[in-house]
Amino acid sequence: MSLQGSVTPPGDKSISHRAGLFSLLASGICRVANFSPCADCASTLAAVESLGGKVEREGGEVILHGAQGKLISAAVDCGNSGTTMRLLMGLLAGRPGSYALDGDASLRRRPMARVADPLTRMGAKVSTSEGRPPVTIEGAQLTGQRHELAVASAQLKSALLLAGVQAVGETLVIEPHLSRDHTERLLAAMGADIAQAEGGWRVRQSDLEQLPRLRVPGDVSAAAFLLVGALITPGSRVTTLGVGLNPGRVGLITVLQRMGSKLEVSQEGDEPEPWGRVSAAYAPELKATEVLASEIPLLVDEVPILALAATQAQGTTVLRSIGELRVKESDRIAAIVTQLGALGARLWEEGDDLFIAGPTPLKPQGSYDSYGDHRIAMTLAMAGALCGQTLEVADAACAGVSYPDFYRDLEALQQ
Repeated sequence: MSLQGSVTPPGDKSISHRAGLFSLLASGICRVANFSPCADCASTLAAVESLGGKVEREGGEVILHGAQGKLISAAVDCGNSGTTMRLLMGLLAGRPGSYALDGDASLRRRPMARVADPLTRMGAKVSTSEGRPPVTIEGAQLTGQRHELAVASAQLKSALLLAGVQAVGETLVIEPHLSRDHTERLLAAMGADIAQAEGGWRVRQSDLEQLPRLRVPGDVSAAAFLLVGALITPGSRVTTLGVGLNPGRVGLITVLQRMGSKLEVSQEGDEPEPWGRVSAAYAPELKATEVLASEIPLLVDEVPILALAATQAQGTTVLRSIGELRVKESDRIAAIVTQLGALGARLWEEGDDLFIAGPTPLKPQGSYDSYGDHRIAMTLAMAGALCGQTLEVADAACAGVSYPDFYRDLEALQQ
Protein backbone atom coordinates (compact mmCIF):
# COMPACT_ATOMS: atom_id res chain seq x y z
CA MET A 1 0.00 0.00 0.00
CA SER A 2 1.52 3.34 -1.07
CA LEU A 3 0.85 6.91 0.01
CA GLN A 4 -0.39 9.22 -2.73
CA GLY A 5 -1.75 12.75 -2.81
CA SER A 6 -1.53 16.10 -1.09
CA VAL A 7 -2.43 17.24 2.38
CA THR A 8 -2.58 20.54 4.25
CA PRO A 9 -1.29 20.04 7.81
CA PRO A 10 -2.73 22.03 10.74
CA GLY A 11 -1.48 25.50 11.61
CA ASP A 12 1.95 25.65 13.20
CA LYS A 13 1.77 24.78 16.87
CA SER A 14 4.73 26.93 17.96
CA ILE A 15 3.54 30.09 16.22
CA SER A 16 -0.05 29.61 17.42
CA HIS A 17 1.11 29.30 21.05
CA ARG A 18 3.09 32.50 20.78
CA ALA A 19 0.38 34.52 19.05
CA GLY A 20 -2.03 33.61 21.83
CA LEU A 21 0.31 34.17 24.78
CA PHE A 22 1.93 37.37 23.52
CA SER A 23 -1.51 39.00 23.27
CA LEU A 24 -1.48 39.14 27.09
CA LEU A 25 1.31 41.73 27.01
CA ALA A 26 0.22 43.65 23.91
CA SER A 27 -2.27 46.27 22.81
CA GLY A 28 -4.51 46.01 19.76
CA ILE A 29 -6.59 43.27 18.18
CA CYS A 30 -5.18 40.47 16.03
CA ARG A 31 -7.23 38.26 13.73
CA VAL A 32 -5.39 34.95 13.42
CA ALA A 33 -6.12 32.65 10.48
CA ASN A 34 -5.18 28.96 10.54
CA PHE A 35 -4.60 28.94 14.30
CA SER A 36 -3.61 25.42 15.30
CA PRO A 37 -6.61 23.27 16.32
CA CYS A 38 -4.46 20.95 18.44
CA ALA A 39 -5.11 20.23 22.10
CA ASP A 40 -1.95 22.00 23.28
CA CYS A 41 -2.92 25.27 21.60
CA ALA A 42 -6.43 24.95 23.01
CA SER A 43 -4.73 24.89 26.42
CA THR A 44 -2.95 28.13 25.53
CA LEU A 45 -6.19 29.89 24.55
CA ALA A 46 -7.88 28.65 27.73
CA ALA A 47 -4.91 29.99 29.73
CA VAL A 48 -5.22 33.39 28.02
CA GLU A 49 -8.88 33.56 29.01
CA SER A 50 -8.15 32.43 32.57
CA LEU A 51 -5.73 35.34 32.94
CA GLY A 52 -8.24 37.92 31.73
CA GLY A 53 -7.47 37.96 28.02
CA LYS A 54 -10.33 38.01 25.53
CA VAL A 55 -10.49 35.38 22.78
CA GLU A 56 -13.18 35.24 20.11
CA ARG A 57 -13.75 32.78 17.29
CA GLU A 58 -15.32 34.00 14.09
CA GLY A 59 -15.44 32.50 10.60
CA GLY A 60 -12.59 30.09 11.27
CA GLU A 61 -10.37 32.83 12.73
CA VAL A 62 -9.22 33.36 16.30
CA ILE A 63 -9.51 36.99 17.41
CA LEU A 64 -7.10 38.00 20.16
CA HIS A 65 -7.78 41.18 22.13
CA GLY A 66 -4.60 42.56 23.64
CA ALA A 67 -4.67 42.61 27.45
CA GLN A 68 -1.77 45.14 27.67
CA GLY A 69 -0.36 43.25 30.66
CA LYS A 70 -3.45 43.92 32.79
CA LEU A 71 -3.90 40.37 34.01
CA ILE A 72 -5.91 38.80 36.79
CA SER A 73 -4.57 36.42 39.40
CA ALA A 74 -5.57 32.90 38.43
CA ALA A 75 -4.99 29.18 38.61
CA VAL A 76 -4.12 28.08 35.07
CA ASP A 77 -4.50 24.55 33.70
CA CYS A 78 -1.82 24.08 31.02
CA GLY A 79 -3.06 20.59 30.11
CA ASN A 80 -0.28 18.63 28.40
CA SER A 81 1.48 21.72 27.05
CA GLY A 82 5.02 22.37 28.23
CA THR A 83 5.21 25.36 25.88
CA THR A 84 2.20 26.98 27.55
CA MET A 85 3.63 26.53 31.03
CA ARG A 86 7.22 27.53 30.33
CA LEU A 87 6.37 30.63 28.31
CA LEU A 88 3.81 31.70 30.90
CA MET A 89 6.44 31.44 33.62
CA GLY A 90 8.50 34.13 31.89
CA LEU A 91 5.49 36.20 30.92
CA LEU A 92 3.84 36.20 34.35
CA ALA A 93 7.04 36.69 36.37
CA GLY A 94 6.91 40.42 35.67
CA ARG A 95 3.15 40.98 36.03
CA PRO A 96 1.50 42.03 39.31
CA GLY A 97 -0.57 39.24 40.82
CA SER A 98 -0.48 35.67 42.04
CA TYR A 99 -0.53 32.78 39.60
CA ALA A 100 -0.58 28.97 39.86
CA LEU A 101 0.31 26.84 36.84
CA ASP A 102 -0.48 23.14 36.69
CA GLY A 103 -1.17 20.44 34.12
CA ASP A 104 -1.82 16.78 33.50
CA ALA A 105 0.21 13.86 34.83
CA SER A 106 2.61 13.99 31.89
CA LEU A 107 3.29 17.71 32.30
CA ARG A 108 3.83 17.26 36.03
CA ARG A 109 6.85 15.06 35.22
CA ARG A 110 8.63 17.66 33.11
CA PRO A 111 11.45 19.86 34.43
CA MET A 112 10.62 23.49 35.25
CA ALA A 113 13.60 24.44 37.42
CA ARG A 114 15.58 25.19 34.25
CA VAL A 115 13.12 28.06 33.70
CA ALA A 116 12.53 29.04 37.32
CA ASP A 117 16.21 29.36 38.26
CA PRO A 118 17.26 31.99 35.67
CA LEU A 119 14.00 33.87 36.24
CA THR A 120 14.80 33.97 39.95
CA ARG A 121 18.14 35.61 39.13
CA MET A 122 16.13 38.36 37.42
CA GLY A 123 14.17 38.95 40.65
CA ALA A 124 11.22 36.69 39.90
CA LYS A 125 9.35 34.93 42.70
CA VAL A 126 8.80 31.47 41.23
CA SER A 127 8.33 28.22 43.13
CA THR A 128 8.17 24.67 41.80
CA SER A 129 7.46 21.28 43.33
CA GLU A 130 10.97 19.84 43.53
CA GLY A 131 11.76 21.34 40.14
CA ARG A 132 8.53 20.21 38.50
CA PRO A 133 4.91 21.45 38.28
CA PRO A 134 2.82 22.76 39.86
CA VAL A 135 4.43 26.20 39.61
CA THR A 136 3.47 29.30 41.62
CA ILE A 137 4.43 32.84 40.67
CA GLU A 138 4.19 36.13 42.54
CA GLY A 139 4.65 38.97 40.09
CA ALA A 140 7.72 41.10 40.78
CA GLN A 141 9.86 43.84 39.27
CA LEU A 142 12.47 42.15 37.08
CA THR A 143 16.01 43.23 36.27
CA GLY A 144 17.69 42.29 33.02
CA GLN A 145 20.44 39.67 33.22
CA ARG A 146 22.88 37.83 30.99
CA HIS A 147 21.89 34.18 30.56
CA GLU A 148 24.22 31.56 29.09
CA LEU A 149 22.06 28.47 28.72
CA ALA A 150 23.37 24.94 29.24
CA VAL A 151 20.92 23.53 26.68
CA ALA A 152 19.51 24.89 23.43
CA SER A 153 15.80 25.21 24.19
CA ALA A 154 13.38 27.48 22.37
CA GLN A 155 10.96 27.27 25.29
CA LEU A 156 13.54 28.32 27.88
CA LYS A 157 14.92 31.06 25.63
CA SER A 158 11.40 32.34 24.97
CA ALA A 159 10.52 32.47 28.66
CA LEU A 160 13.60 34.59 29.37
CA LEU A 161 12.96 36.91 26.44
CA LEU A 162 9.36 37.44 27.61
CA ALA A 163 10.70 38.28 31.06
CA GLY A 164 13.30 40.54 29.47
CA VAL A 165 10.76 42.56 27.53
CA GLN A 166 9.31 43.56 30.93
CA ALA A 167 12.59 43.96 32.86
CA VAL A 168 14.58 47.04 33.76
CA GLY A 169 17.80 47.10 31.78
CA GLU A 170 19.05 44.65 29.18
CA THR A 171 18.52 40.90 28.98
CA LEU A 172 20.87 38.76 26.90
CA VAL A 173 20.16 35.08 26.16
CA ILE A 174 22.93 32.92 24.65
CA GLU A 175 22.46 29.24 23.72
CA PRO A 176 25.11 26.58 23.04
CA HIS A 177 23.41 25.97 19.66
CA LEU A 178 20.75 27.92 17.81
CA SER A 179 17.15 26.89 18.42
CA ARG A 180 13.99 27.90 16.55
CA ASP A 181 13.39 31.66 16.50
CA HIS A 182 9.59 32.05 16.37
CA THR A 183 9.61 34.15 19.55
CA GLU A 184 12.28 36.53 18.27
CA ARG A 185 10.50 37.04 14.94
CA LEU A 186 7.09 37.70 16.47
CA LEU A 187 8.41 39.98 19.23
CA ALA A 188 10.25 42.04 16.62
CA ALA A 189 7.09 42.26 14.47
CA MET A 190 5.16 43.45 17.54
CA GLY A 191 7.61 46.29 18.18
CA ALA A 192 9.95 44.82 20.79
CA ASP A 193 13.46 46.24 21.16
CA ILE A 194 15.18 42.96 20.27
CA ALA A 195 18.30 42.20 18.25
CA GLN A 196 20.98 39.57 17.79
CA ALA A 197 24.02 40.09 20.01
CA GLU A 198 27.04 38.02 21.04
CA GLY A 199 25.72 34.99 19.22
CA GLY A 200 22.40 35.21 21.08
CA TRP A 201 19.52 37.64 21.51
CA ARG A 202 19.36 40.92 23.40
CA VAL A 203 16.04 42.41 24.48
CA ARG A 204 15.04 45.56 26.38
CA GLN A 205 11.84 46.68 28.06
CA SER A 206 9.27 47.34 25.34
CA ASP A 207 5.62 48.03 24.65
CA LEU A 208 4.11 45.48 22.30
CA GLU A 209 1.39 45.98 19.70
CA GLN A 210 -0.33 43.09 17.99
CA LEU A 211 -0.27 42.62 14.24
CA PRO A 212 -3.76 43.38 12.84
CA ARG A 213 -3.71 40.08 10.95
CA LEU A 214 -1.63 36.94 11.17
CA ARG A 215 -1.91 33.81 9.04
CA VAL A 216 -0.20 30.85 10.68
CA PRO A 217 1.62 28.59 8.20
CA GLY A 218 1.14 24.82 8.33
CA ASP A 219 3.11 22.89 10.93
CA VAL A 220 6.18 21.37 9.26
CA SER A 221 6.71 19.12 12.31
CA ALA A 222 3.27 17.60 11.71
CA ALA A 223 3.92 17.31 7.98
CA ALA A 224 7.20 15.47 8.69
CA PHE A 225 5.46 12.21 9.59
CA LEU A 226 3.62 11.94 6.28
CA LEU A 227 6.67 13.07 4.28
CA VAL A 228 8.89 10.42 5.85
CA GLY A 229 6.16 7.86 5.30
CA ALA A 230 6.33 8.65 1.58
CA LEU A 231 10.12 8.40 1.53
CA ILE A 232 10.21 4.88 2.97
CA THR A 233 7.04 3.34 1.44
CA PRO A 234 7.46 1.97 -2.10
CA GLY A 235 5.51 3.74 -4.83
CA SER A 236 4.65 6.75 -2.69
CA ARG A 237 4.55 10.47 -3.42
CA VAL A 238 3.10 13.00 -0.96
CA THR A 239 2.93 16.81 -1.11
CA THR A 240 2.31 18.92 1.99
CA LEU A 241 0.84 22.34 1.24
CA GLY A 242 1.32 25.71 2.94
CA VAL A 243 3.88 24.52 5.47
CA GLY A 244 6.24 26.77 7.41
CA LEU A 245 9.82 26.83 6.15
CA ASN A 246 11.46 28.76 8.98
CA PRO A 247 15.20 27.88 8.78
CA GLY A 248 15.07 26.89 12.45
CA ARG A 249 12.44 24.26 11.73
CA VAL A 250 13.67 22.51 8.58
CA GLY A 251 16.61 20.62 10.04
CA LEU A 252 14.87 17.33 9.27
CA ILE A 253 14.57 18.27 5.59
CA THR A 254 18.29 19.07 5.45
CA VAL A 255 19.22 15.74 7.05
CA LEU A 256 16.86 13.72 4.85
CA GLN A 257 18.28 15.37 1.71
CA ARG A 258 21.76 14.46 2.94
CA MET A 259 20.58 10.86 3.23
CA GLY A 260 19.60 10.85 -0.44
CA SER A 261 15.88 11.50 -0.18
CA LYS A 262 13.76 12.85 -3.01
CA LEU A 263 12.44 15.94 -1.26
CA GLU A 264 11.36 18.99 -3.22
CA VAL A 265 10.95 22.28 -1.36
CA SER A 266 9.28 25.31 -2.93
CA GLN A 267 8.88 28.58 -1.01
CA GLU A 268 5.69 30.40 -1.94
CA GLY A 269 5.58 33.25 0.60
CA ASP A 270 7.35 34.84 3.55
CA GLU A 271 4.67 36.29 5.84
CA PRO A 272 4.72 35.96 8.78
CA GLU A 273 7.58 33.51 8.12
CA PRO A 274 8.75 31.63 5.02
CA TRP A 275 6.23 29.03 3.85
CA GLY A 276 5.54 26.86 0.85
CA ARG A 277 5.15 23.24 -0.22
CA VAL A 278 7.26 20.16 0.38
CA SER A 279 6.98 17.00 -1.73
CA ALA A 280 8.46 13.60 -0.94
CA ALA A 281 8.74 10.53 -3.17
CA TYR A 282 9.89 7.01 -2.35
CA ALA A 283 13.67 6.93 -1.94
CA PRO A 284 14.86 3.29 -2.11
CA GLU A 285 18.54 4.08 -1.55
CA LEU A 286 18.67 6.14 1.62
CA LYS A 287 22.13 6.35 3.18
CA ALA A 288 22.94 6.58 6.88
CA THR A 289 24.24 9.84 8.30
CA GLU A 290 25.54 11.39 11.51
CA VAL A 291 23.36 14.13 12.99
CA LEU A 292 25.50 16.47 15.08
CA ALA A 293 24.55 18.01 18.42
CA SER A 294 24.32 21.43 16.75
CA GLU A 295 21.64 20.10 14.38
CA ILE A 296 19.38 18.54 17.02
CA PRO A 297 17.63 21.78 18.16
CA LEU A 298 16.53 22.30 14.53
CA LEU A 299 14.77 18.89 14.40
CA VAL A 300 14.23 17.96 18.03
CA ASP A 301 10.52 17.21 17.55
CA GLU A 302 11.21 15.06 14.50
CA VAL A 303 13.76 12.68 16.06
CA PRO A 304 11.24 9.80 16.41
CA ILE A 305 10.23 9.87 12.74
CA LEU A 306 13.86 10.38 11.66
CA ALA A 307 14.73 7.24 13.62
CA LEU A 308 12.09 5.36 11.62
CA ALA A 309 13.58 6.65 8.36
CA ALA A 310 17.02 5.54 9.53
CA THR A 311 15.81 1.94 9.96
CA GLN A 312 15.44 1.87 6.15
CA ALA A 313 18.80 3.51 5.34
CA GLN A 314 22.01 1.73 4.38
CA GLY A 315 24.52 1.86 7.23
CA THR A 316 24.38 3.10 10.82
CA THR A 317 22.82 6.48 11.51
CA VAL A 318 23.97 8.29 14.65
CA LEU A 319 21.97 10.99 16.43
CA ARG A 320 24.26 12.87 18.82
CA SER A 321 23.35 14.52 22.14
CA ILE A 322 19.61 13.93 22.15
CA GLY A 323 19.31 13.81 25.94
CA GLU A 324 16.67 16.56 25.81
CA LEU A 325 14.27 13.92 24.48
CA ARG A 326 14.24 12.19 27.86
CA VAL A 327 12.12 15.02 29.32
CA LYS A 328 9.45 15.36 26.64
CA GLU A 329 5.92 13.91 26.93
CA SER A 330 7.71 10.59 27.41
CA ASP A 331 11.31 9.48 27.58
CA ARG A 332 11.39 9.53 23.79
CA ILE A 333 14.77 7.83 23.54
CA ALA A 334 13.52 4.84 25.52
CA ALA A 335 10.22 4.86 23.61
CA ILE A 336 11.98 4.87 20.23
CA VAL A 337 14.33 2.05 21.22
CA THR A 338 11.67 -0.18 22.76
CA GLN A 339 8.86 0.34 20.24
CA LEU A 340 10.86 0.32 17.02
CA GLY A 341 12.95 -2.47 18.51
CA ALA A 342 9.76 -4.49 19.02
CA LEU A 343 9.16 -4.12 15.28
CA GLY A 344 12.56 -5.64 14.55
CA ALA A 345 14.62 -2.47 14.17
CA ARG A 346 18.29 -2.64 15.18
CA LEU A 347 18.91 0.39 17.35
CA TRP A 348 20.53 1.19 20.68
CA GLU A 349 21.46 4.09 22.92
CA GLU A 350 24.87 4.98 24.29
CA GLY A 351 24.62 7.78 26.80
CA ASP A 352 22.70 10.54 25.02
CA ASP A 353 23.50 9.21 21.53
CA LEU A 354 21.19 7.00 19.49
CA PHE A 355 22.41 4.49 16.89
CA ILE A 356 20.15 2.98 14.19
CA ALA A 357 21.45 0.27 11.84
CA GLY A 358 19.76 -0.45 8.53
CA PRO A 359 18.18 -1.28 6.33
CA THR A 360 15.96 -3.56 8.39
CA PRO A 361 12.57 -4.98 7.37
CA LEU A 362 10.02 -4.20 10.07
CA LYS A 363 7.69 -7.03 11.11
CA PRO A 364 4.68 -6.18 13.27
CA GLN A 365 3.77 -8.59 16.03
CA GLY A 366 1.67 -7.92 19.07
CA SER A 367 0.73 -4.47 20.33
CA TYR A 368 2.67 -1.26 20.88
CA ASP A 369 2.65 1.67 23.27
CA SER A 370 2.64 5.40 22.51
CA TYR A 371 3.39 6.19 26.17
CA GLY A 372 0.81 8.97 25.76
CA ASP A 373 3.26 10.79 23.47
CA HIS A 374 1.79 12.18 20.25
CA ARG A 375 5.03 11.96 18.29
CA ILE A 376 5.59 8.34 19.26
CA ALA A 377 1.99 7.53 18.29
CA MET A 378 2.41 9.10 14.84
CA THR A 379 5.78 7.40 14.31
CA LEU A 380 4.21 4.01 15.04
CA ALA A 381 1.36 4.80 12.64
CA MET A 382 3.88 5.49 9.86
CA ALA A 383 5.71 2.26 10.73
CA GLY A 384 2.40 0.49 10.27
CA ALA A 385 1.88 2.20 6.90
CA LEU A 386 5.33 0.98 5.82
CA CYS A 387 4.33 -2.57 6.81
CA GLY A 388 0.96 -2.28 5.08
CA GLN A 389 -1.16 -2.60 8.18
CA THR A 390 -2.54 -0.66 11.12
CA LEU A 391 -0.64 -1.36 14.32
CA GLU A 392 -2.44 -1.81 17.62
CA VAL A 393 -1.10 1.14 19.63
CA ALA A 394 -2.13 2.03 23.18
CA ASP A 395 -3.45 5.59 23.43
CA ALA A 396 -3.03 6.21 19.71
CA ALA A 397 -5.54 9.07 20.00
CA CYS A 398 -2.91 11.20 21.75
CA ALA A 399 -1.78 12.22 18.23
CA GLY A 400 -4.46 14.89 18.60
CA VAL A 401 -2.18 16.79 20.96
CA SER A 402 -0.46 18.21 17.86
CA TYR A 403 -2.34 16.89 14.81
CA PRO A 404 -6.07 16.29 15.41
CA ASP A 405 -6.77 15.03 11.87
CA PHE A 406 -3.64 12.91 11.52
CA TYR A 407 -5.34 9.54 11.10
CA ARG A 408 -7.94 10.96 8.73
CA ASP A 409 -5.23 12.51 6.55
CA LEU A 410 -3.15 9.34 6.62
CA GLU A 411 -6.13 7.23 5.57
CA ALA A 412 -6.88 9.63 2.69
CA LEU A 413 -3.33 9.17 1.37
CA GLN A 414 -3.29 5.38 1.55
CA GLN A 415 -3.88 3.66 -1.81
